[in-house]
Amino acid sequence: MKGENPNPSPRSGAAAELLCGVNAKALLDSVDAFLFDCDGVIWKGDKLIDGVSQTLDLLRSKGKKLVFVTNNSTKSRAQYANKFRSLGLSVTQDEIFSSSFAAAMYLKVNHFPPNKKAYVIGGEGILQELQLAGFTALGGPEDGEKRVQLKSSCFFEHDKNVGAVVVGLDPDINYYKLQYGTLCIRENPGCLFIATNCDSVGHMTDLQEWPGAGCMVGAICGSTGREPIVVGKPSTFMMEFLLQKFHMSPSRMCMVGDRLDTDILFGQNAGCKTLLVLSGVTTESILGDSSNSIQPDYYTSKVSDILKLLGE
Repeated sequence: MKGENPNPSPRSGAAAELLCGVNAKALLDSVDAFLFDCDGVIWKGDKLIDGVSQTLDLLRSKGKKLVFVTNNSTKSRAQYANKFRSLGLSVTQDEIFSSSFAAAMYLKVNHFPPNKKAYVIGGEGILQELQLAGFTALGGPEDGEKRVQLKSSCFFEHDKNVGAVVVGLDPDINYYKLQYGTLCIRENPGCLFIATNCDSVGHMTDLQEWPGAGCMVGAICGSTGREPIVVGKPSTFMMEFLLQKFHMSPSRMCMVGDRLDTDILFGQNAGCKTLLVLSGVTTESILGDSSNSIQPDYYTSKVSDILKLLGE
């Protein structure tokens, strides 16, 4: 599992098909598992999208495996399970694959030395997953209030034992964190630069899009001259880990998401069927734009259209 950025492999051939009664049934019959993105698909901010609960119940009643794959690293799997529960959805921790978990698993499967530390530019979710995997993690929200004083005599100290800098979505990003991460990557021999994901924007609230982890990752790219190891969608790492855990065939899976460059490409890179929902980032005009080369197999307005089209 290398976790390297995949070469884009957009779907070739005909444009995406609008989901209808006939192809919705064919899709259901052809797959054993549905992989769902969360932000913009299941919820927006803290508001559940209409009809999601009933649709998930229907798919479970048909014997389908459900997996939730999110690039949002602010929460751990346990915290996401609590969020699902608070929205009235019965989802277990084992059904959740977050990019915070992927970052911890990347270090684990690549035998990150136990005596080394990880510095986190991101939320509590990354810290929790790293600690659960047995690693020592620094930074995160605790460094959100720290400030630097740019005086001529200022010398910024950093831990020389940091062997990885993990960057994710960080609402408390500041100059202190940027300097700490930059020094670790530039001055600590062999220090890894790991990005949970590079999404440009995300639905942090139900009314607006907000800057995504790509903004924080881009800042560290600029200050270090390094490109990160990306572990979230559309990187192959998360999919490889998921397939090993559940022993499923990609051809019998469908990735459902609201982003072409992460969700849909993630599914296509693995050989999954793909369904784009227009309840989040991607609009129908973006999908149909001549400059867009990523075409899902199917598209529809929202997840609950499956329920309606199957006549349930």
